[in-house]
Amino acid sequence: MNLPLSLILIPRVEVNLPSDYYHVTLAALAVLACAFLPALLFAVNAMLFRRPGRPWNKRELPPVSVLIPARDEEASIGAAIEAVLASRGVALELIVLDDASSDRTAEIVQRFAEEDDRVRLETAPKLPEGWNGKQHACWVLASLARYPVFCYLDADVRVGPEAIYRMVSEINHVERVDQEEPEMALVSGFPRQETGTFFENLLLPLIHFILLGFLPLPGERWTGWSAFAAGCGQFMMVRREPYFASGGHSAIPMTMHDGLRLPRLFRRNGFKTGVFDLSRDAECRMYRGAGEVWRGLTKNATEGMATIFRLPVFTVLLLVGQVMPIPMIVASAMLGYVVPLRLSLLALLVGYGIRCFSAWRYGQNWRGVIWHPLGVLVLLLLEWLALLRKLFRIRSTWKQRAYRVG
Repeated sequence: MNLPLSLILIPRVEVNLPSDYYHVTLAALAVLACAFLPALLFAVNAMLFRRPGRPWNKRELPPVSVLIPARDEEASIGAAIEAVLASRGVALELIVLDDASSDRTAEIVQRFAEEDDRVRLETAPKLPEGWNGKQHACWVLASLARYPVFCYLDADVRVGPEAIYRMVSEINHVERVDQEEPEMALVSGFPRQETGTFFENLLLPLIHFILLGFLPLPGERWTGWSAFAAGCGQFMMVRREPYFASGGHSAIPMTMHDGLRLPRLFRRNGFKTGVFDLSRDAECRMYRGAGEVWRGLTKNATEGMATIFRLPVFTVLLLVGQVMPIPMIVASAMLGYVVPLRLSLLALLVGYGIRCFSAWRYGQNWRGVIWHPLGVLVLLLLEWLALLRKLFRIRSTWKQRAYRVG
């Protein structure tokens, strides 16, 4: 019997690895896969999530009705109005609807109205049964607007001088290269999120992480499917005719999340929508302090991630891909398993790489990046509690009004 020379000259070495080594390696591979999938989608989306329109070039665009629903906004409404009035390149009217404020909101707006005839103060009628306060205010504002384009702004948004012009040029079909391409009926943008406290830094920057890591923007850009709809209720611009044809806010009277529901409504009615990066053209202090952050994110969670079908999937991807790398690194190092250690380190670097890019690109506070795994863990806790509140029909309170979530 002739044996190969290599078997004779080279001694056979058997490597006896512990049985749990393979289990740990498979777990590390799962961690890396759950970190890599949203990172890949994030890389694609980041190229599509662009700044809207064109810079001011003195081209005439349709006039805009800027509409701000305001309830107890004395701390922010003055700065919001000043920013709108400093806009350039587009004719506008600014209507602020005082929705039963108990502070000096109406007084502040009235002072601006006396100094600038572009500003109007209106008073909201009594909130009807079956309506969310903001959606009712937006619907009333639409009936008061005179111009063909409506720009809905939250009272805590500060627009830059070109923000409105850029969004109008995006929605205006005259500016489009291909005249056969459908007109945009709704566009919205995510302003730069200002944060101050630890809890704000921990959770609010995750908005971009979730948006770009889990929503396929190619579907949002190139299909009309409502499942791919996305938007930000802080800054939304619509054309008058599609708004009323689709029913506008009257078709979603109880939603707590018009940033998502209104684009879906438009798409279901055959209109085109788009979402853009406004981080260089507007800023917003969304919430102040842990209490506002918790209540604010909880009130509309069940219209986004926190549904009975979506949340388990999000939980697996986020928990395994963003939280588990650290315990996997510790366990692999203690056991002396090199390959699982390297895989887990790579997964950790992928997650932190996305957060670092987001902080740089979208002007986020860098302090939140450090606590990324903790932020994801707290976000998941918030989402599950929101879902339980919905299932047990516990009401949510916002702006001194109680609503049933979901």
